[in-house]
Amino acid sequence: MDFIRTEKREAVVQEEAGALESVRAVSLDRWKWLETDEAVAVCFAAAACLVHLLWNGRYGYFRDELYYAACGQHLAWGYVDHAPLIAVIAQFSRLLFGDSLRALRFFPALSSGAKILLTAWIVRELGGRRYAQILAATAMLLCPIYLTMDNFLSMNAFEPVFWMALVAISLRIIRTRNDRLWLLFGLVAGIGILNKHSTLMFGLAFVVAMTVTRQRALLRTPWIWLAACIAFLIFLPNFLWEMRNRLPTVEILRNVDRMKNAHVTWAQFIVQQAFLVHPVAAPICIVGLWFFLRSRRGEAFRFLGWTYCLLLAEFLILRGRIYYLAPIYPMLFAAGAVAIERWVESYGRNWLKAAVLTPLVFGGLVAAPLALPILPLDAAAAYAKFWDVDRVQVEKEPSGKLPQMYADMMGWPQQVETVASVFRSLTANDQSQVAILAKNYGQAGAIDYFGPALGLPHAISGHNNYYLWGPRQYSGEVVIAVGMPLEVLKPIFDEIDLAATINNEYAIPEENNLPVYICRKPKMTLQQAWPRLKFYG
Repeated sequence: MDFIRTEKREAVVQEEAGALESVRAVSLDRWKWLETDEAVAVCFAAAACLVHLLWNGRYGYFRDELYYAACGQHLAWGYVDHAPLIAVIAQFSRLLFGDSLRALRFFPALSSGAKILLTAWIVRELGGRRYAQILAATAMLLCPIYLTMDNFLSMNAFEPVFWMALVAISLRIIRTRNDRLWLLFGLVAGIGILNKHSTLMFGLAFVVAMTVTRQRALLRTPWIWLAACIAFLIFLPNFLWEMRNRLPTVEILRNVDRMKNAHVTWAQFIVQQAFLVHPVAAPICIVGLWFFLRSRRGEAFRFLGWTYCLLLAEFLILRGRIYYLAPIYPMLFAAGAVAIERWVESYGRNWLKAAVLTPLVFGGLVAAPLALPILPLDAAAAYAKFWDVDRVQVEKEPSGKLPQMYADMMGWPQQVETVASVFRSLTANDQSQVAILAKNYGQAGAIDYFGPALGLPHAISGHNNYYLWGPRQYSGEVVIAVGMPLEVLKPIFDEIDLAATINNEYAIPEENNLPVYICRKPKMTLQQAWPRLKFYG
């Protein structure tokens, strides 16, 4: 009996040892995964998301965020100045997380990680290994234009995700010859167009680039034309909306180009691309373009280099803003990192890896306060002045003390509080019928976002999509006019009294020293006056 008990004990001990060994093996496998290239990409992507989640609650709501939130409450297949997807995202964010600043910016923060994962995918498709992954991911993590765009809700945060997904899918098709992946390409392209219409320009450059390179053979497969049909069908409702509303996007682009955009020479446009990606990181992009256009290893991907060149030509000819080309740079970071990795390894000089990464990291950290709301306002203003950021001008109007992206985040709740104090000064009868008329969609969006908590009615405006929403049910007997010029109000009202003035030293000059009028004795109804209040720009 003792012999049997001993054997049983030994069996239990062996079983426990085997179980312990299995646990150790699983743990080792997990640690081994952390050593893979995929883990490197995931860690960089998580770091990017974390950076934005930590810092995207500072300063305040960006003007366009408030407008997109208003559009989200009027869901449609189109809007005067943007495609419809951003309104859906804004409304979904509010329903899911609430109205806080961090809630509205949650999905843009996630998009920063998606960009890095897609860049890593492109690196792998181009044959890159560990160092190429690290170099491309570092460039993406610290890239000023992405740090800026991913820190607030806008179409620009998601645009590179769609463009780079299309690039990655096309590379996988070339490598695997799986033509059915074109269907996925078409799906992503269609949704990308609903995010921002500039994806149409990317598509045009992409197809023309394929036509002039050896990849023109891919155009003979029916799958790519099925993909085009899928993309068109997804875009079709928005296209029909544009046609029904007399192509407002075309009208607004003309007005913005004529009245708002700061025009630069072609040379200035090209040089300023270096400031978008960071002057230290720009050589990686140049190497990436060389990889696509001139290297033997990049011959199969030559069409991507031509895609960049054709997009650049499109934006130069159409006088686009300098950041319109920003969504294409992850592709060049990936290709440049692959080329640099091969050069370093071919020379057998591993110390060059650190020599390339060190200035990239240092330069990115120096530029970070210009792209993220890290510093206190006074320090941010001084830092921007020190680096003379005004030399990279996107709009004609000056931004004031802060860079334009930050200045447009200043003062919106205070504006609404001032309007609310004017509203409360009215009699109960006037409050029941008063309309709040805002000069621009930023002011109107702020009133619609913050106003309900203060008892304010929804705003009206003749600016962009607010014009299409009309004067609502308001007659115009009593109107609180925010920021409206007197020369616009005098033909409509006989009695105009200045009720308050809004000031914020950090806001853009257009939103500083802002008059708030109480208007009475209308000469015409708001319905009659509405056409003269229209402004697309």
